[in-house]
Amino acid sequence: MILSPTPFNQGDQMKFHIAINLERMDAQTDMRAVRDHVLEMVQMADRAGFEIAWAAEHHALEMTIAPNPFQIMTWWADHTENIRLGCGVANAAYWHPINLAGEAAMVDLLSDGRLDLGLGSGAYQREFDRMKPGLAQSDSWRYMQEMLPLVRKLWQGDVTHDGTYWQFPAATSCPKPLQGEVPMWVAARSPITFDYAVANHCNIMSWPFSMPFAEAEKYKAQLDEAIETAGNGWDGTFAMMRHTAVYETKEDRAAAMDAIRSVLGRFGNLMTKTGAVHNGFPDEVSAEDLEGNVRVDPEMLEENLMFGSPDQVIAKLRRYEALGVDAFIYYASMGLGMAEQKRSLQSFIDHVMPEFT
Repeated sequence: MILSPTPFNQGDQMKFHIAINLERMDAQTDMRAVRDHVLEMVQMADRAGFEIAWAAEHHALEMTIAPNPFQIMTWWADHTENIRLGCGVANAAYWHPINLAGEAAMVDLLSDGRLDLGLGSGAYQREFDRMKPGLAQSDSWRYMQEMLPLVRKLWQGDVTHDGTYWQFPAATSCPKPLQGEVPMWVAARSPITFDYAVANHCNIMSWPFSMPFAEAEKYKAQLDEAIETAGNGWDGTFAMMRHTAVYETKEDRAAAMDAIRSVLGRFGNLMTKTGAVHNGFPDEVSAEDLEGNVRVDPEMLEENLMFGSPDQVIAKLRRYEALGVDAFIYYASMGLGMAEQKRSLQSFIDHVMPEFT
């Protein structure tokens, strides 16, 4: 039997999450400073009442240092009080189900029941070429769809499994989660993934990258269609992630714009495989070489992303709220300086969040 997690967003108020990576844009940046900065940002979010802090999974990339999200979440759990710890997301193709179920349940145990488990299909073919050679990223959703119900079963007791990708004799997750029903999340962009998430009573996170608001509207339409098709009374949380920078000076605006354009150039390298990666640092691809150059145009970026003054950000969030987004994921990592990141988050906490509570 598939269990439905209790939705977070019981009322009409938008909830706020934070997603942050340990990131280095150059080899001169001290990893200890990166470590301390990320923890301080998560602690700021915890004190401010953010609902979830999300840790990603990526490999062999300095701009997203996250080889094991469960290790990161356990670290955060030990230094926070209330914020939930979200795996956003584990790449199902890289894990064995028994391993993943046990790692996740251990986080729930050590955090006193603050785990949110997200599964996804990965982002970069470069990672698959190293972590799962021979698997195309476009086919990895099949692993996720076999993994998710299996993890739920392993948390309940002994399971014998003879599937397409994994086979094993009777086994169970040790430990078991403290929560009777661990909230499950699926990273969704395509209709097939929305359909699967809704059919399996999972919460949904979407990321329109640097695309216009119309991309968010497309995701909501796919969600509505999936709910209608499933007819199962889906009552989960629909979360939307955007790179976020709240600035109140021209200098901070310029810093945010320079940072996001640089990151998008490196991200474009990974997505299109048009540049090299040296010691974990992707070369930056020029805006002219990226497909759809308008996505990196400063004016379009300021319009599409959660960038702007507090008033501008509030107005943008109101559009997402009206669209039906239950939770906004403040994506802090984009190569921005540590001091600027903290100023942005503090401004969001002081000036933006009060408008939604």
